[in-house]
Amino acid sequence: MEEFVACFAEVVDPRQDNARHDLHELLMIALCTLLAGGEDCSDMALFGEMKAPYLRQFLRLRHGTPSHDTFSRVFRLLDPKAFEACFTRFMQRFAENLPDVVAVDGKTLRRSFDRATGKSPLHMVHAWSTEQRLLLGQVAVDGKSNEITAVPKLLELLSLEGRIVTADALNCQRVIAAQVIEQGGDYVLALKGNQGSLHDDVRCFFDDPTRTAELAYTTVDGEHGRIETRTSLISTDIAWLQEHHAWPGLAAIGRVLRTREMGDKVSTETAYYLLSTPLSAERFGEVARGHWGVENGLHWVLDVTMNEDQARTRKDHGPQNIALLRRLALNLAKLEGSKGSLKGKRMRAAWDDTFRTRLLAQFGKTHMR
Repeated sequence: MEEFVACFAEVVDPRQDNARHDLHELLMIALCTLLAGGEDCSDMALFGEMKAPYLRQFLRLRHGTPSHDTFSRVFRLLDPKAFEACFTRFMQRFAENLPDVVAVDGKTLRRSFDRATGKSPLHMVHAWSTEQRLLLGQVAVDGKSNEITAVPKLLELLSLEGRIVTADALNCQRVIAAQVIEQGGDYVLALKGNQGSLHDDVRCFFDDPTRTAELAYTTVDGEHGRIETRTSLISTDIAWLQEHHAWPGLAAIGRVLRTREMGDKVSTETAYYLLSTPLSAERFGEVARGHWGVENGLHWVLDVTMNEDQARTRKDHGPQNIALLRRLALNLAKLEGSKGSLKGKRMRAAWDDTFRTRLLAQFGKTHMR
């Protein structure tokens, strides 16, 4: 508990000084609830009531366990920016000095809209470690249209030294590329028509039959009833491109050709990329493909296993703060070293107090690091 309090020491209690329930104890109960399969403030109140003897092993609970209304009020009022900053610093301890690929991508909490106040659904921008399969940080925005302005704020929270940042075409922006380079990282950015003639020039370059062919790397996967062939190509012949576009830090351009066969149907997709480091064709293919791990490793898990898409918390900062606590629970489950699915670990955390304590012990391990 001491390490948990230290991690979130900068989160200020938004209630009056005479609050009956300690803020960090309340957050711990909420986290335990999410680890054990709970979803909302009603579940948190019920978990606290049913598991009070367990919680009293490390919490004082001077006034008993909080009610549903108390949980709801705290999460509505809690400053989400301070909460997110503390979360990011906590996760950075697990990723210090490790080379990695950081995928930046957004996700909308579809049920978080509020018709009564005209509030649009909450949209989160995530920084996902594709190799460690951990969420490193997140920032909330008002809508997907504002994702471009949120990504620089998210990158500021991260240590990018020695890391590669990947992003989809929406976030293939000069300011983002320049910031990644300034923070000591590299980028692999998907390139589409939102960059106008730059995309056309890269496409025409790779389609030119007269140019000297670069070494390519091809992989073939067969699973789920389909065969997918991916051919990655890299070129460092970019002097001509920089004369016209002067893209920040550009060192190479890449192309990935994907062919998918399902029965008698064959589909082909070509994607183009800007790179700040001349990766090999094999490594480039791994990085480009790894970016989409954020969909399966984070977004799908949040929606299917943790039922986030059906979460109906809507008022004030409630959706954002509970979403962050949900991601903290996901990370703790992934950091715990035993085998098994997230669903299985959450069931064990619900039934087995010892296993739940083992998940919470990740806070003590950060101190050792």
